[in-house]
Amino acid sequence: MFSQESAGASSTPCPGAGHTTATVPATATTATTPALVEPHKTVIDGTVRQVSVPALAPPVRTGSLGDLPFINAAEAPDEPVLSRKQPSGSWRDITSVEFAAEVRAVAKGLIAHGLRPGDRLAIMARTTYEWTLIDFAAWAAGLVTVPLYPTSSAHQAQWILHDSGARACVVENVGETRLISGIRGELPALDHLWQFNTGAIAQLVAAGQELPGMLVEQRRSAVVPEAPATLIYTSGTTGRPKGCVLTHANFFAEVDNAVELLHPVFKSVSEEPAATLLFLPLSHVFGRMVAVGCLRARVRLGHAPSIETDDLLADLAGFQPTFLLAIPYVLEKVYNTGRATAEKMGRAASFDRAARIARAYGEAVEAQEHGTGPGPGLRLKAARKLYDPLVYRRIRAALGGRVRYAICGGSPLGHRLAAFYSGAGIEIFEGYGLTETTAAATVTPPLRPRIGTVGWPLPGTAVHIADDGEILLHGGHVFSGYWDAALGAARPVTDQGWLPTGDLGALDADGYLTITGRKKEIIVTTGGKNVAPAPLEDRLRAHPLVGQCMVIGENRSYITALITLEPDGLAHWRQMNKKRDVPLSELVHDDRLLADLQHAVDDANKLVSRAESIRRYLVLPVEFTEKTGHLTPSLKLRRAAVARDFAKEIERLYERN
Repeated sequence: MFSQESAGASSTPCPGAGHTTATVPATATTATTPALVEPHKTVIDGTVRQVSVPALAPPVRTGSLGDLPFINAAEAPDEPVLSRKQPSGSWRDITSVEFAAEVRAVAKGLIAHGLRPGDRLAIMARTTYEWTLIDFAAWAAGLVTVPLYPTSSAHQAQWILHDSGARACVVENVGETRLISGIRGELPALDHLWQFNTGAIAQLVAAGQELPGMLVEQRRSAVVPEAPATLIYTSGTTGRPKGCVLTHANFFAEVDNAVELLHPVFKSVSEEPAATLLFLPLSHVFGRMVAVGCLRARVRLGHAPSIETDDLLADLAGFQPTFLLAIPYVLEKVYNTGRATAEKMGRAASFDRAARIARAYGEAVEAQEHGTGPGPGLRLKAARKLYDPLVYRRIRAALGGRVRYAICGGSPLGHRLAAFYSGAGIEIFEGYGLTETTAAATVTPPLRPRIGTVGWPLPGTAVHIADDGEILLHGGHVFSGYWDAALGAARPVTDQGWLPTGDLGALDADGYLTITGRKKEIIVTTGGKNVAPAPLEDRLRAHPLVGQCMVIGENRSYITALITLEPDGLAHWRQMNKKRDVPLSELVHDDRLLADLQHAVDDANKLVSRAESIRRYLVLPVEFTEKTGHLTPSLKLRRAAVARDFAKEIERLYERN
């Protein structure tokens, strides 16, 4: 069992000195569900510069993540904690006691193969049950896990395996086995390589069958919360990826406070048990945090390895989650697919009216919750009721039919889509965080949304805005440092516990955080105008025709953009405009297509001043993908690679007409 201490309000000092500050005291709300505490706000020269929220969960003082399956088995042995898809397509629940038994058996196998406490075990696979099983088994055996994206190149995999000093690696399929085998000569520490779909789990279980279970208990009891749990390597938009050392304590601080804050999401508040289908990569900290949080809260967790539209929709329909963890791309795709379907049926105008009503309803509910409006009126309620079976129910059905909450992160969802989903019956919780903060550092507070922001600090977290606008973070979920292979340990990078994020943001008068861009991505034009590309790019990507875009303008006289086309959106456009057989190389110059894209550019330009607006753009007949080297595994732009590979196209944007 874990040992915990009571946690009071944060007393973290504000970075810097010499300012006159006014501190607004915290007051707890009277609501018992969900738990909600008002933030402490520090005002400097009339502007909120720091916000902190007291922890809702006490810090864990003993034990590790490897204990979770066994605590669940002792406290609720028959409760389903996972669900596994069967070859027939149905889902079979895995109880707490069943999962604990599997974890113990696999952990014994890892010990039998000579893996010692602190050794690194790499995992290279899609989002599967086996991923989560081997993760918890490794923790139970006292190991440190190292995720690898299954799309990693040989060069990327070699660097991570070498830098982490991994002694073992488990992969999903033969392609990954060949990739790792091809670089194994450069990895002297790598003693073991197993493959899931050729029986890795059964092999491990067989290897440890004769070992006493007490060995696992001894390994678990020796792990302290401050010990490393995982090394997650950053995507590396520039340079080599760095290994973020996340401890067991980091995960507990993150998930325990998130579970308490997001009470309706993680805890059953009706007869319908909470459940989620995870399709985000477990190689990413967001997906990993969700898996740990679900085991911690005993929320039924399923895995969807494929995010191809047909595969994912089938898994959502079969599993029927009550909440989802998603990146904006998924929610944008569901909305755009719904709109495209309505257009094919000749009902585009009806869908657009339903979308306007949903947004108005969501905004009215938000105003009511903040005490700034009366809430939806009778006419708005009636209109929403009319369109629920025609539009909103279909949107919810595409997500499995029972989804009532979605936690969205990775990039801003945008005001319009967030308000639409709220009005359509799916409450959106937006969050902001980094690998270095074990996922979310801020999140939308329940019953107090502010659409267009990323919410308040997660309980137990403080957010400070530096003089140059950079966001600094402090809390128990902030990592211990970057992995130093020479030291075999973390190298701290925080200043008195404060992590400089490299992101720019602002706090409003009520303490809500808005992300305005990346510090190193700020564009400075020859006219001296500072332009943050992220808001323009996020708004453009929300258009169904736009796949990716990159805003350009450093040391230029005006702002331009490169745009790629979204395959599904383009296929629909081709069908509606009778352009199915036109080659893409010709289509990117089509006047009708360019006119539709110009509407998207004009809409994005409404966010900024004339000096910051996109004056010209170019549509590329290619996609930016991870395979082409233009996106990271977490779908972030590699700006330097795009600028290098499309230098001629960029110069054309600045040629005189």
